[in-house]
Amino acid sequence: MYYNTGYNVCDRLAPTMEPNRREKFGLCPLCQRECYLTFHHLIPRKVHRREFFKKNYSKDELNRGLDICRLCHNGIHDLYDEMTLAKEFASLDLLLADRGLSKHFEWVAKQKIRKLRNRP
Repeated sequence: MYYNTGYNVCDRLAPTMEPNRREKFGLCPLCQRECYLTFHHLIPRKVHRREFFKKNYSKDELNRGLDICRLCHNGIHDLYDEMTLAKEFASLDLLLADRGLSKHFEWVAKQKIRKLRNRP
């Protein structure tokens, strides 16, 4: 049975134009481009539930991260799995020191910044 509650289902399904809470505009610390940034957990959320990480890291340490551009973020996750990132690349310095990642960041630095639709 349907009851009219005054709530419009279409309002719930309509896309919003508001930017993601975790997304902001600024300088990427990896490629030095000024663009929209996404949050990268230094210890990926996928491994937070594992006993090793629960015992050895506080919640604050597990939730530390960097605001980086989407291309750098994708490159990090394309090159390494979550466990490798958690154990070997849990700081900005370690990310920058890796040869494969630094080559990717150099490539990203040369890319044009595309303006996305629905952005100011």
